[in-house]
Amino acid sequence: MGRPRTNDATVKERLVECTTELLATRPQESVTVRAVATAAGTSTAAVYSLFGDKEGLIGAVRDRAVAGLFRALTAAAASEDPLADICALAAAYRRWGREHSHLYSVLFGGVQSFTPSGAVGTSDPVRPLLAAIDRAVTESVLDGEATAIAVSLWVTLHGLVTLELAGALDAPTAEAAFRPTIHATLRGWKRRP
Repeated sequence: MGRPRTNDATVKERLVECTTELLATRPQESVTVRAVATAAGTSTAAVYSLFGDKEGLIGAVRDRAVAGLFRALTAAAASEDPLADICALAAAYRRWGREHSHLYSVLFGGVQSFTPSGAVGTSDPVRPLLAAIDRAVTESVLDGEATAIAVSLWVTLHGLVTLELAGALDAPTAEAAFRPTIHATLRGWKRRP
């Protein structure tokens, strides 16, 4: 009879959670295999057997963030109104960022400059937004190139969420600013008669 497996799904989950927190709250160079293993209450061997190396572990954190944001955006309600759909996607993005602040910080930058790499495939969180913007352009509601519109909207959303997560905006102030800010950004892209 062999030894029982100790590096199971529970250990894997703890390692991903601890890495997420460390990447969101500390300089990247301090996030070592040993620091993560210590924070997760396991051995460095667990990191290597479950993820291959530190980059594999960081990739797992990035994949979790990308997949979570994608799920949140694809769950946003769709309607007959393309602008309402874009606003629903913006609200889902903000909600996900607030509910998953460490993953948001890892994905979009927190304490350190973090540039994840690798293709995200069909779970690219930008896809639902681009689809909604493409629809608004096709229906002559918005005028412009979809990627440029998406970037301007993301800059607005990212600024708001980042300020909110940093505590620079309290919840009531952020809530009061959210819809008017999104509408103002979209108004700049509205088709003129």
